[in-house]
Amino acid sequence: MNEQALSVRDAIVKRRSIKNFNGQPVDQDSLTDIIEDASWAPNHGNRNPWRFVVAASQEYVKVQEVLREYGVPKWKELNEEELEKQMKKFKSPGAVAFVIVPEDPRQKERLEDFAAASMFIQNIQLLAWDKGIGTCWKTPAFLDNPKFREELGAKPGERIISMLQFGYFDEIPKAIERKPLEKIVTFYGQEDE
Repeated sequence: MNEQALSVRDAIVKRRSIKNFNGQPVDQDSLTDIIEDASWAPNHGNRNPWRFVVAASQEYVKVQEVLREYGVPKWKELNEEELEKQMKKFKSPGAVAFVIVPEDPRQKERLEDFAAASMFIQNIQLLAWDKGIGTCWKTPAFLDNPKFREELGAKPGERIISMLQFGYFDEIPKAIERKPLEKIVTFYGQEDE
């Protein structure tokens, strides 16, 4: 078993969303290890309300072809040079995982499932960062495109909530300042000053 390189705190505070990947592929075994460990995300009733469609190596190249075909309707209107410019952000990551959750007709369960899957995604991001692999959680509109959904194998009653990109990177983006604690936390029973 590998020793953890980062403390939990360091992983949370130092992790960054990577948008400029260097194009180096991410192997399927690394993704499998990360997802397997991330599956310990808390989820109500142990429903495990998630599934993943993962593409690495040549399979990711095939996914890029699907994105090119069904990505954004207006892309069909672009000339080849403009289309390649749009596709660049999908070509530099080394792998991708699409996170799919059930759309339970009961609102409480649907919200719980989305929250649990979000925690799973955060676990993935932290574990990947610990291995030197960057991630970026994207929610492009084409995730709801019926043809894209069909190509990915999303079933009726399921929603694709994330396109999670994985890849290696050469630069760590600078931290973006967060809101100060006093702007986001109110201690019950204490008056505002």
